[in-house]
Amino acid sequence: MATVAPNADASAAAPAPVESNVKPKCANVNNNNSARSSRLGSADQDTDTLVDQRFGWCNFQPQWLQRFCTAKWALFWLCWGGALQGLIVNGLINVSISTIERRFGLRSRQMGLVASGYDLASFACLVPVTYYGGRKGASKPRFIAIGLMVMGLGSLIFLLPNFLVASPYRATIAEANVCELESSSHNANPNQTKQFPCDLNAGNGEREEYDSLTWTVWLFFGAQLLHGAGAAPLFTLGVTYIDENVSKKMSSVYLGIYYTMATVGPAIGYVLGGQLLLIYTDWLTVDPVQLSLTSDSKVWIGAWWLGFIFAAGMCLLIAIPIFGYPKTLPGADKLQLEKVSEAHATKTVAEQIELEASEGSEGSCGHRRLGQLPQAVLSLLKNPTFFFLNLAGATEGLVIAGFAAFLPKQIENQFSISPMLSALVMGLITVPAGGGGTFLGGYLVKKWNLACSGIIKMCLVATTVAAFFTFCFLVSCPNPKFAGVTTSYNLESRSGPPELLSNCNANCGCSHSNYDPICGINGVMYYSPCHAGCGQEEHVESLKRYHNCSCIESVGWVDDGVAAALHADATNLKCDSTCHSLPYFVGLCFVLMIFTFLATMPALSATLRCVQDEQRSFALGLQWIKVRLLGTIPAPLIFGALIDESCILWHEPCDEQAGGACLVYDNFYISRYMWLLALICKLGSVIFFLCAWLFYVPPSKQPVSANGKQDI
Repeated sequence: MATVAPNADASAAAPAPVESNVKPKCANVNNNNSARSSRLGSADQDTDTLVDQRFGWCNFQPQWLQRFCTAKWALFWLCWGGALQGLIVNGLINVSISTIERRFGLRSRQMGLVASGYDLASFACLVPVTYYGGRKGASKPRFIAIGLMVMGLGSLIFLLPNFLVASPYRATIAEANVCELESSSHNANPNQTKQFPCDLNAGNGEREEYDSLTWTVWLFFGAQLLHGAGAAPLFTLGVTYIDENVSKKMSSVYLGIYYTMATVGPAIGYVLGGQLLLIYTDWLTVDPVQLSLTSDSKVWIGAWWLGFIFAAGMCLLIAIPIFGYPKTLPGADKLQLEKVSEAHATKTVAEQIELEASEGSEGSCGHRRLGQLPQAVLSLLKNPTFFFLNLAGATEGLVIAGFAAFLPKQIENQFSISPMLSALVMGLITVPAGGGGTFLGGYLVKKWNLACSGIIKMCLVATTVAAFFTFCFLVSCPNPKFAGVTTSYNLESRSGPPELLSNCNANCGCSHSNYDPICGINGVMYYSPCHAGCGQEEHVESLKRYHNCSCIESVGWVDDGVAAALHADATNLKCDSTCHSLPYFVGLCFVLMIFTFLATMPALSATLRCVQDEQRSFALGLQWIKVRLLGTIPAPLIFGALIDESCILWHEPCDEQAGGACLVYDNFYISRYMWLLALICKLGSVIFFLCAWLFYVPPSKQPVSANGKQDI
């Protein structure tokens, strides 16, 4: 095997003997050192290349801008692009799922469909984007910049439902939702109660509002399609653009930084979105104080849509500098000469030369034909290491996408905390664990100078440890006390279908469409003041106090909550949780996330190394197709369906066709479902990483790089 000379002239003057039978301009052999030697052209071609490697827009390429035409600055802007993708898709949207469900009366299945729209669009766009974006002469930065603009457009469409609904959100009905006893009734019979018509109880227009909100699912879904299409080039063409313009030793570090920022993006989205949820959704036109509402109220809806305005503007701004980068950065050709191949050995050098020579004689040099696409796919599928790495990526993608979408909601309901606090917890876990694990994975590959086989073993060990820590989802809390659902009105434990009517509220004429939960002095939640039998409502600043509640009786103790302090039977706040398991869950989940993300960057590096250099862009695109088709697309649908199965109390809107959001979940089942999903996916990843390592066949002879050191 010929050793590559350290400079271009030497390589051109003394080509490897195996290239003598192939036209110099069209040769592309398995020996990447010889293949890269054939890419060097004449001095005129080098001059044209330098002109094409300038930073700027069209003819505006001043010399002072060329200081930004480096791999570090390119990484800087690409990192912000990756962070924005995570901020929007995995941050702002995921933290707002439970709020959007309550605002528009949607179910987790429907929001699972919305979440899967991102991956559906990525799945549809990956083949054309990676195939044509990876062609010789194609501008990867231009593909990425256009994608960011499309993603910004998707964010603007995602917030439209907030402004297109017929009427503003109404957390409570206009009149006091209290018990009004029927004077003609003397015997309370829960089976014979007066049910007011929906249009009378809920006020004018509520039925029309529920009728109109069903279309919002498809608008959200369309916005997610644009998000997915816009993000398609970021982690395919963006990764190969970085890898092509830095040295092999620094590639893992650069990619580690890139993926770390992509992981930090969701954390920023969680924190930003959580803080925005403290603002009332209709703060421009409605004062929540006049409605006696605070962010601690169960019917509070935060300004989930504000963050998407910021995100859309940032996408457009970041696209501008990325548009200015050239197809290749200065010095990239020299770096390609110094790189050696670790591709899975499938053919001998002579066989590959003969194949490439025959392909080169059929068409123009350096251009791909659409008819060669099936052959390119087949050659990658015959690579067993690449195949099993794809399956491992699919199982990892399934568990990551599912929990990214619904873990904030699970934490909110499992530990009875507000959406804002749930978003803050997710942000605190994701920043150090997700970002740190991703960066640490890339750093360890560089520090230990791991070859492809060693990288796969590292992924195997990290995933095995992560599989053990999936038991963190078994840490759960008992169901909160909810009258008629988890406990009876006489405070005895119960099971079975909800029974919101009892002797104490039978003659109140309560409507199930009016969900206005209150916390009693006994620490029990009630569906509404009417269902608690409260006869009097009192407004005190931003609170509502209820008195003369026939269903709330003194039990000799009072909760530490607000009701007792205000000398009322109940208030319109959530009851304080008596479960203190959240710190244990956060600690165990932190370890799980570290080892999960510790394998992400090494797995990507192994994928890039086990295929031929000219196949890298297309290989990443094909891998992401499998990951999305088998993992991230069905993940939100599976998680959403199981979460809906855990619901024990649904909201009953005026229009039965409109569905309704879940109000109370069974903590036992939701935790067991999440644990089983995580465990099955992690065990699958362990098996696939093990197969990828066992089937990997390194090159017969380890190539020697230009600096004279053998790659290990």
